Amino acid sequence: MVKHRSSSRSTTSSSARLFSIKAISVYLIIIFAFTIWVFVFSSINIQNDDQTQHRDPRKNLQKPSDDLDLDSQLWIPPFSYGLHPCVKPSPRYKEFVESDRYITVRSNGGLNQMRTGIADIVAVAHIMNATLVIPELDKRSFWRDSSVFSDIFDEEHFIKSLGRDVKVIKKLPKEVESLPRARKHFSSWASVGYYEEMRHLWKEYKVIHVAKSDSRLANNDLPIDIQRLRCRVLYRGLRFSPAIESLGQKLVERLKSRAGRFIALHLRYEKDMLAFTGCTYGLTDAESEELRVMRESTSHWKIKSINSTEQREEGLCPLTPKEVGIFLKGLGYPESTVIYIAAGEIYGGDDRLLELKSRFPNLVFKEMLAGEEELKGFTGHATKTAALDYIISVESDVFVPSHSGNMARAVEGHRRFLGHRRTITPDRKGLVKLFNKVERGQIKEGAKFSNLVKAMHQDRQGAPRRRNGPAQGIKGRARFRTEEAFYENPYPECICSSKEHKEH
Repeated sequence: MVKHRSSSRSTTSSSARLFSIKAISVYLIIIFAFTIWVFVFSSINIQNDDQTQHRDPRKNLQKPSDDLDLDSQLWIPPFSYGLHPCVKPSPRYKEFVESDRYITVRSNGGLNQMRTGIADIVAVAHIMNATLVIPELDKRSFWRDSSVFSDIFDEEHFIKSLGRDVKVIKKLPKEVESLPRARKHFSSWASVGYYEEMRHLWKEYKVIHVAKSDSRLANNDLPIDIQRLRCRVLYRGLRFSPAIESLGQKLVERLKSRAGRFIALHLRYEKDMLAFTGCTYGLTDAESEELRVMRESTSHWKIKSINSTEQREEGLCPLTPKEVGIFLKGLGYPESTVIYIAAGEIYGGDDRLLELKSRFPNLVFKEMLAGEEELKGFTGHATKTAALDYIISVESDVFVPSHSGNMARAVEGHRRFLGHRRTITPDRKGLVKLFNKVERGQIKEGAKFSNLVKAMHQDRQGAPRRRNGPAQGIKGRARFRTEEAFYENPYPECICSSKEHKEH
């Protein structure tokens, strides 16, 4: 009996020890698994930014209910999924190193073509480790504006804000002014590697003069720090001059106080645009001929013979004022909507606006918001007035461009950067088909027409999405031309979701 009890106690003790070892093992496995889970979760969160958001932000985040009243659907911004600006350099970013090499540049085009071009050239100067001389603005474009950099932009802020990125000076030092310069027309949509190769020019020259500034960098496949530098320049560094900024904000306030909320319509129905695109739909024979002569006589416009009907049916023409009125009414905007016209002189004058005004009588122009004395310094300076239009367009409740030009793309990108403010991009090709049916009497303006317009533009309201790549089937360098412009949609490089990169 004694032996039996002793054996029983021994067996019980062994079982207890075995159970204790198993429990500890299970406990350790649980702790190990939890540690692995935390590590993986943290890695995924970090990769949200460092790997530039390769997933669509909308897939894992719940969108609020679409059960909103019609009025709200017309005005509130699309759901932004918690996305926010992120332009801070990464820990790997290399700040500029002082050098005795210089880049001078002549910016080309209108206001926004110059703005985006300047942002590219700052990045190029950073890559090539060169000091940038304040860019010279275009004085030979259609508008022939004599303004210099400091007339349009806050020069001191531009220099100081880029202090970590590139050295910017107002003019070349006297000792290098007379030195020979490498006059270079850099390749369009170039990579970082291309500019690293261009450093060989420093062996023979101390100054490189760049003939054109626009589209000097590729839209995609650049290091994230170069992409964020471009955004820092465009959205933080290139601030308008105090005089422009002050008046622009005053006009926004006056519009808000008058209307509460408003649409900014970039009505690209100006003489140069119509002549360049060859779009003559709705014009008289005399007007069509005037535009043809202008196109023929403008040497840097390469395409001279254009079929206007084909252009329009392909969606390559700006919407006419009448078409814009039909479009906005089809979207559901009421007759009382206040519409700010962001544009130069409309071709055909007030008569051409009658069809738009009959549908939306509350059209507002900058001359109606500002006094003659306030606009005195802007007269004859198209770049300055375009800057006012830009400020008002960015700050509007809804932005609608009638054509996808430089300003339309720049404003859309800026509004995306600031929180995906409502930006309605007309499907011009699809709309032309509807407009033609209206003309032929196959459909009338009304509920059915409105439903078709709304369905066509359901996903064209400025909601978050990744930038579009090149068109399918296009090979070689031609594919770069078909890509969506970086400044039109700087997501994902300059727009992030993770809390670590939240910027105030």
